[in-house]
Amino acid sequence: MSERSWTLLPGSRPGRWSVGLIGVMPILFILGLSFSSSIYESVPAGSNLLADIAARPLLTISMLAGMAAGAAGLMTGLIAIFKRRERAILVYLSTVIGGLVTFFLVSLFIFPE
Repeated sequence: MSERSWTLLPGSRPGRWSVGLIGVMPILFILGLSFSSSIYESVPAGSNLLADIAARPLLTISMLAGMAAGAAGLMTGLIAIFKRRERAILVYLSTVIGGLVTFFLVSLFIFPE
């Protein structure tokens, strides 16, 4: 039985997707923050998600896409680790980051205020 060594870059397709999705996530967050300080500076936030999408669509959709990328990075990272036996450090790191984003999202739904 040979033991696989650790690598930095992923070798499987789900591993590459996981790292890529986590890489896209901060770009989408930065894009959303730039919208909040430029286009929607004087537009108030909506009282719920649908009202916020109607009031500030670019900001809300870019932030939601960033959160979805983080959650998808978690799922593809878990598939790469458990199903494909991925041993890349970046996949483990992206899975942890995706898990933290998912934990944050779940906590927002459980404790909304």
